[in-house]
Amino acid sequence: MKITAEALSALPGIRHGFFTRQGGVSNGIYASLNCGVGSADERSHVSENRARVTAELGVAADQLATPYQVHSPDVAIVDAVWPTGEGPKADAVVTRRKGIAIGVGTADCGPVLFADGEAGVIGAAHAGWKGAFTGVLEATITAMESLGASRGRIVAVLGPTISKSAYEVGPEFRARFLDAAEVNARYFTLSTRADHHHFDLPAYIGSRLRSAGLGHVGDLALCTYADPERFFSYRRTTHAGEPDYGRLLHAISLTG
Repeated sequence: MKITAEALSALPGIRHGFFTRQGGVSNGIYASLNCGVGSADERSHVSENRARVTAELGVAADQLATPYQVHSPDVAIVDAVWPTGEGPKADAVVTRRKGIAIGVGTADCGPVLFADGEAGVIGAAHAGWKGAFTGVLEATITAMESLGASRGRIVAVLGPTISKSAYEVGPEFRARFLDAAEVNARYFTLSTRADHHHFDLPAYIGSRLRSAGLGHVGDLALCTYADPERFFSYRRTTHAGEPDYGRLLHAISLTG
């Protein structure tokens, strides 16, 4: 049902999970642990799936805060949990409140969970190419620092994300990154299609996290596209011509 990272599990008072698509109640293309409020899945199924996630994290079913994700660099500081589906437009959440879980949904984009165990500050970021490019990771770290975290103590781990081999992009996409910095060329390799490249989103995310000076940066090195048994994938769904797709949930809580 969930995958954990050793570096986060080693921190006292913190529970986390990069949840797979397994262990839920949804059917069909949403089978089975679809936690996406924005999907066309039955709302009762999504609610039950999210409750199963909170149970794994040791918090009440109504104590899960996820934002309304818009591929932005914006971060919400969580002091109290909002009703499901009514979160602020943001792509990361941070908190120092115990007894609640914060999380983000993905279906190929990079989920990053953060924690400073000593300060008791946690974070979760949804880092697609646009969010990572415009600074959502750095903004998450800054927001955690505003709550008392120290970046030198922060552990950050990247969960299941689309891999370079499955992520083909056009020339305009690559040009955007090269215009920002020539060094970004290292994240692209030529595709078999003319004027197309493969983009290494996990490597790009990891590089930005390491450049931020964190205490530890990890990567589960799992591809959402290549593993349909465990993960939802927007790109795989698009290639298959399916009408919708489920969303994975990645969440963290302070319990100590």
